[in-house]
Amino acid sequence: MMNRPCSHLFAGVCALAIAMPAIAAPLKASASGTLEMQGLSVIVDQNQFSPIFFDEKNAGIQIVLHGDRIATDGAVRLNPTPEQWDPVPAFVGRDRGPEPDQIIVRSAYPDVDLRYRVKVTAEGEGFRIAVDLDKPLPDSLAGKAGFNLDFLPTVYFGKTYLMGTAPGLFPRHPVGPMAKDGSGNPLPLASGAQSLTLAPEDPETRVSITSDGTPLALYDARARAQNGWFVVRSLIPAGAKNDAVVWHVRPNVIPGWVRPPMIAFNQAGYTPARGKVALIELDPAFKAPAEATLLKFTPDGRKQPVFRAAVQPRGKWMRYDYAAFDFSSVRAPGIYAISYAGTTTNPFRIATDAYGHIWQTSLDTFLAEQMDHVGVREEYRVWQSPSHLDDARQAPPNHIHFDGYKMGPNLDSPYKPGEHIPGLAVGGWQDAGDYDIQTPDNAWVVRDLVWARELFGLDWDETGVDEAARAVEIRKPDGVQDALQQIRHGTLQLLAQYKAFGHAIVGIVDPKLRQYAHLGDAGSQTDGMVYDPALGPLDREGTRSGVPDDRWAFTTDLPSNDLYVAGALAGASRALADLDPALSAEALKTAKAMWAKQQSRPFDDTTGRESAFSPRMLDVADVMATVELVITTKGEPAYTARLKQLLPSIQKHFDWVGGAAVRAIPFMTADYRADLAPLVKQEKDKIDADLAHNPFGVPISEGSWAGSNRVATFATTMYMLHKAYPEIVGTQYTLNALDYILGRHPANNLSLVSTVGTQSKLIGYGHNRADYSFIPGGMVPGVIIIKPDFPELKTDWPFLWFENEYTVSTTSAYILAANAAIAAAAEAR
Repeated sequence: MMNRPCSHLFAGVCALAIAMPAIAAPLKASASGTLEMQGLSVIVDQNQFSPIFFDEKNAGIQIVLHGDRIATDGAVRLNPTPEQWDPVPAFVGRDRGPEPDQIIVRSAYPDVDLRYRVKVTAEGEGFRIAVDLDKPLPDSLAGKAGFNLDFLPTVYFGKTYLMGTAPGLFPRHPVGPMAKDGSGNPLPLASGAQSLTLAPEDPETRVSITSDGTPLALYDARARAQNGWFVVRSLIPAGAKNDAVVWHVRPNVIPGWVRPPMIAFNQAGYTPARGKVALIELDPAFKAPAEATLLKFTPDGRKQPVFRAAVQPRGKWMRYDYAAFDFSSVRAPGIYAISYAGTTTNPFRIATDAYGHIWQTSLDTFLAEQMDHVGVREEYRVWQSPSHLDDARQAPPNHIHFDGYKMGPNLDSPYKPGEHIPGLAVGGWQDAGDYDIQTPDNAWVVRDLVWARELFGLDWDETGVDEAARAVEIRKPDGVQDALQQIRHGTLQLLAQYKAFGHAIVGIVDPKLRQYAHLGDAGSQTDGMVYDPALGPLDREGTRSGVPDDRWAFTTDLPSNDLYVAGALAGASRALADLDPALSAEALKTAKAMWAKQQSRPFDDTTGRESAFSPRMLDVADVMATVELVITTKGEPAYTARLKQLLPSIQKHFDWVGGAAVRAIPFMTADYRADLAPLVKQEKDKIDADLAHNPFGVPISEGSWAGSNRVATFATTMYMLHKAYPEIVGTQYTLNALDYILGRHPANNLSLVSTVGTQSKLIGYGHNRADYSFIPGGMVPGVIIIKPDFPELKTDWPFLWFENEYTVSTTSAYILAANAAIAAAAEAR
């Protein structure tokens, strides 16, 4: 249907792009501390190097050119092509400089007595970088320290460069040259001149750099590590102090460039009766049309206008303006697209079964591919051979691992440092692309799948699992529900930890950095043989070898971990009652024992033990575990009484535990439901106030890791509250969350779940990341905010884990949230 004649298109659409001034204004310092002009932003140290992961490619001086972050990590570095864990400068301070449009950053390498400042000053349509040292370089850093600026490889693949006047080509794959001294260091692709132009043929990505005095060098850091970027570098001369390095950087800005609108919508489409609102992300300089049009595809391929409406302003968020196109009144099934400002989106469906297959691949393929201690095959493809059959050795005391794990002076373990721990080579999931088992996350996967089965069924069998044979076959149904087999697989690992230690542990992870950086088949990450220090490095005897590649178990006894695992095991006992009665009984017995131990155990939060991996709120974990035991025991007094005692914790952390708390209502007295009602109302009011600050209707993370997991959890929590208190909470929160995950988010409109929807994230960070490919059904973290205000989700570069890394608990949270959204959509009339 159509509410206006489609011939009356908004006047001026065709003139939008040419109405801008031909000459851009020069760079100017903004109120938020960036240097800005239309088409160019220079972000100066508003994002610092990580204290754990060091070089995340989101620090120092960064360049956003024509809407794309093309350069990062402008800083003094001690290596021409530093790897992720090489030394990074410590941020000291950031101030406006005495010159107009100038920003000064103070940084240091205290361990090597190097302190310096970088002055970034607007200079016409570009900017000047000057490096001042507090004192000349110590002799140990001469010829090593230099100023680096990294450029994103996918922006420049297949393009050319000029080093001075000498031409070169940016290679698609690193080809050297490499140093011949055994160091593994790349040599420059080009060097020696004092000017460099990147992509002279491409006005959208062309950048010129001119150096005062110090020669430039161009490196391909991917020759050292696949996640490296193209690096432009000048060495700091010995004896230099002020203006030790001076560059003049000229990103080419196309006159009159304006970022085109981005139309964000649910890539899986919409069910007929539910609300349907697309969001249009707009450059503030774009002269936006007042209306958008919905097109319907006919069988002969024509695009027939069927609905037209004014777009409604949704205000400014971060650096962009937003407008909403509401086409909820269109209910007829079909294939549709949205037309706005001369752009037509890719197609999407309106159909009763629009969400019929949005979660299954996450269960039958992604979670299967992440299963540890088994081999995984999908028809002709072998995802992995049986992995980590040599698990695990006791981690040493007083050790800080490069991935953030910490082992304090107390091992909380009957095993000696380095000693093999029998029984751990069973079950569990590799957390992400780095092959470790993170125990709390494994517990959350079990819990999510238990909830999803109990609340929504999850009747789905496409994968065969044979634990005894350590064999998993995707697309080989075996008559057992996939969710049950996954719950069983996770339960085996959680119980194995308890049998070995009497408590849950923090996790199991690779001991060496080179091994940790492994890409590809998890089965080849270790030799699968138990390390025997009595054997030589090339020796093997039976199931033992002299290779110390067995993963380390970090065994700190954390009360919150025990409680999260207790809750997961209590839930698993319900799910497995028919499939595996013996395992079900063991899970429940263990859950009760772990829970009881924590109820009588004094907890001293001054020891620092609770932060051995990352902070876990003990009272939140207690609520979660107690709820599961209330449900499993159908309201045994010990657990219902404890849950009543935990009401202050429920009130304090309702945003974390509200969904779990209301699940216990059927097993509690009526006053429990009455006690929760005002908390639900307060939470709804708080959420409504918070969500008023962005146009997407969901909480958006602004931290150092993108927030799709938070959105998925929000979807489930709000559905739980809706089911328990429909008079207070509606279904729109859950549906908004599904829309966000499947495409209605900032930066671009890709579904965050690989292969779900018409267009989805097809280059992700997992075991596959070196292949620039995807793992079907995995959910990526999504859109990150590059401070102060730049939303980013790279489509073609897999190595930014804070945007692209699949994790098992994020994906299980999506499985649960997707089913909640399906149920919410079914309520629409």
